[in-house]
Amino acid sequence: MEGTCNCGAVTVKVTDSELFTRRRGHTCRCLNCKKTASSSVANNLIIENSKIEITGAQNLKMYSDPKTLSGTPLQRFFCGTCGNPIKSVTPLYEGKTILKLGIFEKIPEPEWESFVVNRQPWEKPLEGTTQYKTKSFGEKLE
Repeated sequence: MEGTCNCGAVTVKVTDSELFTRRRGHTCRCLNCKKTASSSVANNLIIENSKIEITGAQNLKMYSDPKTLSGTPLQRFFCGTCGNPIKSVTPLYEGKTILKLGIFEKIPEPEWESFVVNRQPWEKPLEGTTQYKTKSFGEKLE
């Protein structure tokens, strides 16, 4: 799977044989991710760094986001030319990156949804996904 930012300065290639054979991505509705995506939901993929190749990384700018639920700042990377969100990095997911799936034409089917308590009244749960009340891998919605 390969994607680019709006201007093409940054390209991300993902090499993972299971990318489309099982559910892999997730949606997040925390306020910070919604703002970053400029939408009611952000589509993300937590993946091992060894499965990612970034061309044009010198064009990435970073914002250290201190307002996280865990209290651990999250580094948000975006294209320095067009501002397109590319990835996030946190020490909580050592050896992994959170890719912003909006840069890819085709994306994997979500495995889980986080911060479902922030779902808009008109949004429906994604069938077949694990539902977390707030943070990923936290308390599940029954």
